[in-house]
Amino acid sequence: MSYQTHYKITDDIILHLDPVIKQINDNFISSRYIGLIATAAITSYELAIKNIFIRFSTEKHKVLGVFTEAYFSRLNGRIKLKHIKENINKFGQRYTKRFSKKIDIVEKEYLINNGESIISCYNNIIEWRNKFVHEGIIPPTVTYNETVKSYQVGKELIKCIDETMRR
Repeated sequence: MSYQTHYKITDDIILHLDPVIKQINDNFISSRYIGLIATAAITSYELAIKNIFIRFSTEKHKVLGVFTEAYFSRLNGRIKLKHIKENINKFGQRYTKRFSKKIDIVEKEYLINNGESIISCYNNIIEWRNKFVHEGIIPPTVTYNETVKSYQVGKELIKCIDETMRR
């Protein structure tokens, strides 16, 4: 199964909400959906990242795959970039260096071509989700559209993980 299948639930929520949000003229009301999108996005990210590490390990060796699946069953909530780097490093320096190079290149290209930082968007969606889930706070300056955009752009960081964790 492709890691991208884990995006479906969040993509379906966005597909359903987009026409509804366009009919709402009050930014306060539309902002209430930010927590929902951010929470769904992080769930999708967590599942996708687990999938990548488990697939990689299983392709290396069946026993390693079983161990990795058990180990990453506790990944929930630990998908900040520093945690990802720590987890990649567990597979060896070779992958850590590969990921660092890849993310640097993709970040620069994406900034030039789209005017967006993959790393910032990824970090923002995590921060917004954490504020919502742990403190019940919806960031006052963030819009629904910005949340959806950050989720979509953040997928590029996960794509870098996937491309790094290939044999």
